[in-house]
Amino acid sequence: MAYSDLRAFMAELEKRGFLKKIKVEVDPELEITEISDRVVKAGGPALFFENVKGYKMPVVTNLFGTLERMKLALGVEDLDRISAELLSIIHPAELPVTFLDKLKSLPKLSQLAAFIPKIVKSGPCKEVVQKDHPSLAEIPVLKCWPEDGGPFITLPLVFTKDPLTGRRNTGMYRMQVYDDCTTGMHWHVHKDAAGHCDNMRSGGGRGKMPVAVALGADPAVIYSATAPLPAGIDEMLFAGFLRKEPVELVKCETVDLEVPANAEIILEGYIDPLEKRLEGPFGDHTGYYSLADQYPVFHLTCVTSRKNPVYPATIVGRPPMEDAFLGKATERIFLPLLRMMIPELVDMNLPFEGVFHNCVIVSINKNYPGQAKKVMSALWGLGLMMLSKLIIVVDGDVNVQNVREVMWRVFNNIDAKRDVVMVEGPLDALDHSSPLPHLGTKMGIDATKKLPSEGHLREWPGDVIMEERIKLLVDSKWSEYGL
Repeated sequence: MAYSDLRAFMAELEKRGFLKKIKVEVDPELEITEISDRVVKAGGPALFFENVKGYKMPVVTNLFGTLERMKLALGVEDLDRISAELLSIIHPAELPVTFLDKLKSLPKLSQLAAFIPKIVKSGPCKEVVQKDHPSLAEIPVLKCWPEDGGPFITLPLVFTKDPLTGRRNTGMYRMQVYDDCTTGMHWHVHKDAAGHCDNMRSGGGRGKMPVAVALGADPAVIYSATAPLPAGIDEMLFAGFLRKEPVELVKCETVDLEVPANAEIILEGYIDPLEKRLEGPFGDHTGYYSLADQYPVFHLTCVTSRKNPVYPATIVGRPPMEDAFLGKATERIFLPLLRMMIPELVDMNLPFEGVFHNCVIVSINKNYPGQAKKVMSALWGLGLMMLSKLIIVVDGDVNVQNVREVMWRVFNNIDAKRDVVMVEGPLDALDHSSPLPHLGTKMGIDATKKLPSEGHLREWPGDVIMEERIKLLVDSKWSEYGL
């Protein structure tokens, strides 16, 4: 069953003992971050700060900070179940060809149609409307790390529309608060919203690009804003698929956009495509400060909210942090879609330390020479996978979720000249090690067993593994050994 809103999810967390209410006064500058950082790294609960210094509004953090809570947020016991359901709807082998095929496909198409967002007249996010003098002053936006350029909104759902096609996009881009009515908008050049801004700039020069920001939606909607969907696919449709109910959207007061009706807070405003301001530094999910740079400016035109809203925030920093579990959900949900394009793919791991874009480990069923390098090239050509700085390929029988096992294969299976690939291409904007922003060298490591057809004419040794009968024998006598 879908959660109706953030509060329903929080109530479920509290019921299960996964949410801790903190009544003592806490400072939104640094203190909440330090508390949250310690708790998430210890695998602790979501945190509800009832008494935030200088504010009436409470703050909730660490909503998704364990794999168990991530599954609960999306309403499944196994994240792979979501991917199986998604694949059953869009698998190309089932695309209709004949008229009979088309008739057979109608139930699945109607199932997808049932998830289309629903426009409603009003909702809880409209209980309070501030049009005349909208202000961010009442929102307890956190300053997370000592060298941050200021307080940052860290869990915003940013809604834009492509001015050329009218298609909606929802992304998550941090927002540095400059003053009560302006913030930064940290969308990278590779993101869809940045493309909308470019289209606005090229189509008409100066103007106002409508932007709306939802704070505190139900967990499926929050996750969907982070999902690496193909361009043009509506994140709110995907959220409907995840929650098995359409997302209810309501029209904004001052901009031509629709937002989740059950959100806690809505920020309406615009961006001038030609205006930029220095944004940052910011203690980022890489564990380093992302450097200050020029980014678009969001101008506030209206604030709507519930009567007593809750402000949600996420803390990013040296991994593992809460965002690691959002990334793990993405890994499991989208793996079958990658297999559709790379059929030899067995499994994938985005290790926490790789912060999503710095390391991708995949296992493959290898059948011909050069196949591992073919897989590297394929991954670098797929959407945001293009930003992967390191791709490691191992054989299909290797457990990629066990990084120690993967490293054992890498350290022992490679000839550097033959098995290491260096290519130049796009990199994530947060990569501080590349000589130029957004561009640098990426590496692929082929740690698979080498074939004679790949020039390895020596015999390849087998793994050291005990006979199964001996393992069973020892299992049966284990208690007798007194160990």
